[in-house]
Amino acid sequence: MLAVQIKPEEEILPLISEKGLFIFECLGCREVYYPTEIAAKFINNLKAEIVGRVSLDYLCNREFVSEYIKAYANKIKKAQVILVSSCGVGVQVVSSLLENKIVYTCCDTLYLNGFQGLIAQEFNCDQCGECYMNYSGGLCPIALCAKQLLNGPCGGSQGGKCEVDPDVSCVWQQIVDRLGKLGRLDILERLGPPKNWTVSPPS
Repeated sequence: MLAVQIKPEEEILPLISEKGLFIFECLGCREVYYPTEIAAKFINNLKAEIVGRVSLDYLCNREFVSEYIKAYANKIKKAQVILVSSCGVGVQVVSSLLENKIVYTCCDTLYLNGFQGLIAQEFNCDQCGECYMNYSGGLCPIALCAKQLLNGPCGGSQGGKCEVDPDVSCVWQQIVDRLGKLGRLDILERLGPPKNWTVSPPS
């Protein structure tokens, strides 16, 4: 099982201040604990302009989410930033469908002991407890990098492919490409604190 918690305000607010937001909120599933009241209070207290907001189940379902994106296309077009309140899978789904938008998450996903479910999905969340995707263009270097690197690709990646598995694309090449298209390569200049691996699931 896993649990979703809202990130500290000091981490999120500088990213979204004075920007038009469109918010996706996933109400969770049986395997997920989602802090509904805390999330609602956080969103309602935001000072940024909210141009649109949608709450739905199964933000992990790409086809389902794509229909919502079509329905809210005009409001999403006005948004400068997409804010996602969900587990890490939902964030990756939204960012994969809105590659021309900056996508941020306001949540961390934590591992809990128990059954994980048997949902077939394109993306995975390693429930590392400190979501890094706000600094990697909505792509997860924990779940998608064989070495779980947080500061760029290793020296072994060649032609955009992973050193460990040449059939797999290097996620750091994808991150650089995504941020380059968004004109936000400056994000990669950020020096963050070391990751707290103690909140990650046991290996």
